[in-house]
Amino acid sequence: MMEVVLENAVEQNKAFSLIMLDIDYFKLYNDTYGHQAGDDCLTRVAQVLKQAVRTPDDVVSRYGGEEFVVILFNCPENVAQQVARRIQDGLRAAAIPHGASKVSEHVTVSMGIAGIAPGLAGPELIARADAALYRAKEAGRDRWSL
Repeated sequence: MMEVVLENAVEQNKAFSLIMLDIDYFKLYNDTYGHQAGDDCLTRVAQVLKQAVRTPDDVVSRYGGEEFVVILFNCPENVAQQVARRIQDGLRAAAIPHGASKVSEHVTVSMGIAGIAPGLAGPELIARADAALYRAKEAGRDRWSL
């Protein structure tokens, strides 16, 4: 579904940014609190993401496991960073306990941000956002990277 949305946006030559994010130490969360609590955590994180986007046209989608993707239409990377900040602030306000995390006592996320560039296809944008996500994790988690 998400790939189709991306390809349609690319074909229509729409400007957009993509945030790929991963819940930090989610396996430890599941191991500590159980899978039902893990499912509840995923639901709460999704709610924070939906509150952080700018318009109803922006798309929040679970990408698999503990990964989510946020597609921000008509949005340059600098504005996507503002959305990333709102996501972090929303998670801090939600204060979902995560006693097994190595970076915080609450649930945090690492994010990779990529903006569409001329000639860039949907899968390439996903790869750029994924690489940025990896850099955010390598830099200590609970942050974003471009």
